[in-house]
Amino acid sequence: MASVRYIVKDVDAAVEFYTSLLDFSVAEQYGPAMAIVIRGDLRLWLAGPRASASRPMPDGRQPEPGGWARIVIETDDIESTAAALRDAGAAFRNDIISGPGGRQVIVEDPSGNPIEIFQPG
Repeated sequence: MASVRYIVKDVDAAVEFYTSLLDFSVAEQYGPAMAIVIRGDLRLWLAGPRASASRPMPDGRQPEPGGWARIVIETDDIESTAAALRDAGAAFRNDIISGPGGRQVIVEDPSGNPIEIFQPG
């Protein structure tokens, strides 16, 4: 099983987003500091401001949400998945685009972490 860690601003908001909109389920939650949600073989660790993963690095850099590295969620119907996310108020970085392998769109979780919604061609 693969695990990915995302730094989030609010663990409860992140858990709500992933479980209600992207079909994850809660595996573990450690109060407002951290939660682990799962979807298939993916374990997503959601580390809040009070988690050890959010502590400053020795050189002073502060871990923060965002960036461009992302998890990919596959769907059979990108249009309806994107519409449900939009209806829920999710922020998108782009519109649905087509490429050689299929179609994709990038949505952000409540902390600004990117999730690619992908429909294979």
